[in-house]
Amino acid sequence: MPRSARLRPVLGTALLAVGLVGALLTGCSDQPANEPSDAAATGDVDRTSADLDVRDALTGLSTPWGLVTFRDGRYLLGSRDTGEIALISPDAPEVAEVVATIDGVRAEGESGLLGLAVSPDERTVFAYFTTEDDSRVVSMSWNGSALAPPEVLVEGIPGGATFHQGGGMVVGPDDLLYLSTGDNGVPENAQDRDSLSGKVLRYTLGGEPAPGNPFDSAVFSLGHRNVEGLAFDDAGRLWASEFGQNEYDELNLVEPGNNYGWPAVEGTGGGDRYVDPQVVWRTEDASPAGLAYWDGSLWMAALRGQTLWEIPLADGEADEPVAHLTEQYGRLRTAHLAPDGTGLLVGTSNTDGRGEPRDDDDRLLLVTR
Repeated sequence: MPRSARLRPVLGTALLAVGLVGALLTGCSDQPANEPSDAAATGDVDRTSADLDVRDALTGLSTPWGLVTFRDGRYLLGSRDTGEIALISPDAPEVAEVVATIDGVRAEGESGLLGLAVSPDERTVFAYFTTEDDSRVVSMSWNGSALAPPEVLVEGIPGGATFHQGGGMVVGPDDLLYLSTGDNGVPENAQDRDSLSGKVLRYTLGGEPAPGNPFDSAVFSLGHRNVEGLAFDDAGRLWASEFGQNEYDELNLVEPGNNYGWPAVEGTGGGDRYVDPQVVWRTEDASPAGLAYWDGSLWMAALRGQTLWEIPLADGEADEPVAHLTEQYGRLRTAHLAPDGTGLLVGTSNTDGRGEPRDDDDRLLLVTR
């Protein structure tokens, strides 16, 4: 996975964010549908990125995507295009040891080796990836130093398309596996309960549809275009970052059985039939990928927007988003809580065919306050 991997010196305090361009929009907002709030229009926000410190944790990476951390401070990082999974230790962060290569990965456009997740006992690692024919989830036993050969848990998720493959994956506080899928280039499938495309899916750790799912299938929620980021907050609520088409990207609070509107609705304005997002952005300001919860906020990595968006949570609702690191590191793909919980690991995505790689790209950043 790494082209080379070496530790870089501390970069110091991040530069001030540019003016806020996101929009806070919920179903009960007084703002017209999809219109930015006054603060979003003027950039008049109370918080900036001056309170963040950023340093390179790892550089010289090739298309980093999925990430899981262990309680001992080590973590696994996957490469979307090579299918390799590398082990990184805090004692030797300049060394990235490849511990597995997933066979059969089809990497083209937005497909490849996508999300990674780990079981609560840290004995099993899960990987979501695309093949020539479908998308699937495999499990691999982990003994602390090596991954066993993968065993297929879930297969037959519609795949084969170049774009809209989703790929977010996380084990929830209920010890169930949550997986986000894109619409696979067929928008109407997002509304089809019998299709696994355009959904958030929920499985047992053995790969069976989870008991209590709303439609007696693996489907947990529907009406999604392309969700790449899933994260639970400290109250156990599930959040998803979702690519729009041409106008609005979304942050959604995901609850069982909810329909989030795609392709009938992009952004807010779904009426009684669909659930509005908590926050929307214009697509040029976001193209949201990874999502993490840290320090009372959700943190969303943005590709086209080249921004780390902080969305504070207050009383269970999303507050005004704040832009960090805008145009400082290029496209941002991954956001994950650091192993010790005191910061974030944020991965860039400049070697993915759409970015402009800089010296030592791609990189994994450690973000702290």
